[in-house]
Amino acid sequence: MQLLVVEPCSTTAERLSGAARRQRYTVRTAQRGQEALRGYRDADLVLLNLDLPDIDGLEVCRSIRTAGVTPIICLADQDSAIDRVLALKSGADDCVARSCGEREVMARIEAVMRRTQGYEPAPQVISLPSLHIDGRVREVRLHDRIVDVTSKEFELLYALAANSEAVLSRKELMAKVWHDNWAQTSRTLDTHVSTLRAKLGSPGWIITVRGIGYRMGHDRVAQAVGG
Repeated sequence: MQLLVVEPCSTTAERLSGAARRQRYTVRTAQRGQEALRGYRDADLVLLNLDLPDIDGLEVCRSIRTAGVTPIICLADQDSAIDRVLALKSGADDCVARSCGEREVMARIEAVMRRTQGYEPAPQVISLPSLHIDGRVREVRLHDRIVDVTSKEFELLYALAANSEAVLSRKELMAKVWHDNWAQTSRTLDTHVSTLRAKLGSPGWIITVRGIGYRMGHDRVAQAVGG
């Protein structure tokens, strides 16, 4: 999971980033609101300090929420009811005091992801017949051959493989991979599926479920479809 930590204090940012990396999250940091608004779309969750040097943190929160469904946890200087109310009214999913311990912050991140996107920590290494997907190094191997995939292609394939027995709707996949819900109007998802099928050598690896979305195929299906 990719976490964006928006925190002007480098000491606090490093403390939170270190805790997140120990949980095997990928972490990026930003010190200013403008930087956060440019980079939040690639994040699975934004940890946002409300006290920023260039833009009111509440305005940053409102802008992110207006643009999409990326989960937001706000960090307030004081553990006060008014801070929590203002953050929640601005679109935050949770609000905690900056002095809060790292363990509680990590627990709140997992709780927000479960609540907003049905997130559960997925296995880091997924092995299907002849297909090996390693989330630790973001590597895909097919028949022990490395498959060159982009970041979004990896996330899409990982999401499908981590839920290999389920059909994932277009909306679910857009939320998991692109952190948005505009699947009905975009061909981005279909294009990435098509490219992945080509790189894996068969359309049988990713099965279209008409009117719903996609599910993971398997080696036998892929061989049958691919001949």
